[in-house]
Amino acid sequence: ATAIFVLALAALVPAAGVSAQTEQARIRVVHASPDAPNVDIWVNGSVAVSNLAFEEATDYIALPAGDYDIAVTPTGGTAADAVIEAMLTLEGGMDYTVAAVGQVAEIAPLVLEDNNVAPSAGKSHIRVVHASPDAPAVDIAVAGGPVLIENLAFPTASDYLPVDAATYNLQVRPTGTDTSVLDINGFVAEPGNVYTVFAVGLVSDDSLSVLPLVDATSTTSTAQAPSM
Repeated sequence: ATAIFVLALAALVPAAGVSAQTEQARIRVVHASPDAPNVDIWVNGSVAVSNLAFEEATDYIALPAGDYDIAVTPTGGTAADAVIEAMLTLEGGMDYTVAAVGQVAEIAPLVLEDNNVAPSAGKSHIRVVHASPDAPAVDIAVAGGPVLIENLAFPTASDYLPVDAATYNLQVRPTGTDTSVLDINGFVAEPGNVYTVFAVGLVSDDSLSVLPLVDATSTTSTAQAPSM
């Protein structure tokens, strides 16, 4: 899917109405709709990503800053079959994640601005996205330890949290409780890396799971900013 995305978007750049000299932005796409079929992602009227499945994500792709017409259809459909249509403005120097979230009857785009600034020495940055449409607001906690993120509701993302580079056993809990509805054991936070972790699936059919993504590594993070 990523290779198709690269080739299609390269062909679409002139249609975006921006100069090749314009500062670049980066975008990736995540399929996080639990009951939606595989999908095609359309950019400016042409298929840019084909057959993206639930719990799959493209890599980041660089594009000139500008306005893009984004649509999502079931794989093999036409533009008239779009279940999501949105205009997306990409600003130069910014990274974005666009996720298809919600059950198919209420599917919608969740557009996130990504902060891939390099963590401080010995640290990682972790962001969590609540993408389970029937799950209540949740807390993210270290098993046997502190709560890291409080009261995260669907469909929102936490801020990036700086943590010590280490291996963690994490729990997803209904807000204000000590009961784990999803254990994330052995999550390795490498020094210098930036992560986004999607909580996906449904509580009702016991399919709740996590989709961890590496946003940046110690060699690809942008220049370090003041400590978060």
